[in-house]
Amino acid sequence: MGSKMKSIRCVSAAVLLCLLGVTLESELDCEEVKKVFQLRQLGPSKWLPETPRPGSGLQVCTLKNKTCCTRKMEERYQSAARQDIQNLLQTSSSTLKFLISRNAATFQEAFQNIIQQAENNTKMLLKTTYRNMAFQTAAPVQELFTDVALFIFGSEINVDEFVNRFFDSLFPLVYNHLINPALTDVSPDFAMCIRMARKDLNPFGYLPKLISSQMSKSLMAGHMFLQALNLGIEIINTTDHLQCTKECNRALLKMQYCSHCQGWTNRKPCMGYCLNVIRGCLANMAEIDPHWQEYIRSLEELSSGILETYDLEQTLLNLHSLVNDAIMNAQINGPKLSAMVNRACGHPVRKPTQSSDYQSDLYNDKHGLKIIHKENEEPLSSRRKEFISSLRLYRTLYGGLADQVCVNDLAASDGLACWNGEDVVKSYTRQVVGNGIKAQSNNPEVKVKGTDPVINQIIDKLKHINQLLQGKVISKYEKWQLAEKGSGQMDGDDVQISGDCDDEDECTGSGNGAVKTASKLSEWLPDKKNRHRFALGDADTTSWTNKPGAGAVLSRGIIIVPLITLVVLILLW
Repeated sequence: MGSKMKSIRCVSAAVLLCLLGVTLESELDCEEVKKVFQLRQLGPSKWLPETPRPGSGLQVCTLKNKTCCTRKMEERYQSAARQDIQNLLQTSSSTLKFLISRNAATFQEAFQNIIQQAENNTKMLLKTTYRNMAFQTAAPVQELFTDVALFIFGSEINVDEFVNRFFDSLFPLVYNHLINPALTDVSPDFAMCIRMARKDLNPFGYLPKLISSQMSKSLMAGHMFLQALNLGIEIINTTDHLQCTKECNRALLKMQYCSHCQGWTNRKPCMGYCLNVIRGCLANMAEIDPHWQEYIRSLEELSSGILETYDLEQTLLNLHSLVNDAIMNAQINGPKLSAMVNRACGHPVRKPTQSSDYQSDLYNDKHGLKIIHKENEEPLSSRRKEFISSLRLYRTLYGGLADQVCVNDLAASDGLACWNGEDVVKSYTRQVVGNGIKAQSNNPEVKVKGTDPVINQIIDKLKHINQLLQGKVISKYEKWQLAEKGSGQMDGDDVQISGDCDDEDECTGSGNGAVKTASKLSEWLPDKKNRHRFALGDADTTSWTNKPGAGAVLSRGIIIVPLITLVVLILLW
């Protein structure tokens, strides 16, 4: 009985050996390798050996057994492995790239439309309410909104400057047509004097500062939002085309195609093996992960800030109302302004007249000018919210890219025989390392040496844009909030809004407040005669400031007080 059992075991073993031999022989058949090579169009069929042969000429796929590969095949497999990983990286980020690119274009177009609507609203206001000066305001209005567009789309111009330039251009027109409507025309010198005196006379009250503050915040937020989206596209484009190191290329070749040389054309790499190779190749890219996550969080915070404080849409589409309020403020203070202009610039000097009356065709209805009130159109805030919600899905893109590539595309499923770089096995037995450069010190498949300078540049750009998005640039426009809270004076030559004035501020006058002397009008007054008139007034400027009510005028910023020293010197002379 025992001898029979031994005989059965021997026969069974012999049969298994025969079957195994047949299997090995069939797997080493180069015909299947040839088919796959030609199907991938990697090279001509003459490069492939008809039967397995020693692989003495190979550099990476060097195994003890005979091989179905030649040196030229190995070179083509190397190029194919490099192209395969690049295609996978591009596929992994393609949806995100499309998401950001589409929204960057959408928001840029939306901003352009809002700017155009705001310009039309302002022109329509001037046409319907201030018809006599509407034609002459066309150029300043157009210049204002051109500057708005330039700022949003990347030009380095100063918001305060172009807002002040607009009101400087507006004041002579308001003075000629609304405050002194009997003046049909004035000399260029007189008009220039009025323009240069605008900031000191403060005819429009606090409104230029309010407009400048609101626009500085909202335009900067819109500009940074577009800048951040464009940087996101740049980062994806860069990481999609990163060049692999020599060690990485060899590891990719060994993982993806050296199995073909052994006849295993249908065996995928083991999961652990794939993770080691791809994590090693993408170790530098994984370093982007914390900065990329912060980038998405910062975009989300900026989007919330735009909704709450820096709403570009609301600021621009409400601008015509604030301009109207500013003009009305000048009209209300017309008599006082007229007196102050006469003191600053002399009495109006008329040109040999050729009146520049309002030209109706410029604002004719055929140009489509009308104040637009949006009702059913989706607001930008909703679009931003939807975009940020979609963007959150990609916050771990760079940290989980290696895992995504292996799980979705390259590695064999659990339980299936797989390639471990040397043979087909049931499972991968080597240590599996984590993501990032530090984790690669124990990587058994890929040697990672140092950092990638291209990745370092990407990280630096992300750090910079994150600082911008987190408000470290917007904060320089927050000084207006101090004035809104009544905390005192603004910087530079701005007019004091509230608070007391002391000797250190170089203020003069009486009443509840005073104006800080900002500049010497004598530097730009047209001639000596006017300078003398301004210095002395009708009699004595110092005595004029003692008249009843002068302090109230001063507190509204509607008078320019000459330097007392200059007055004393002139009187002594």
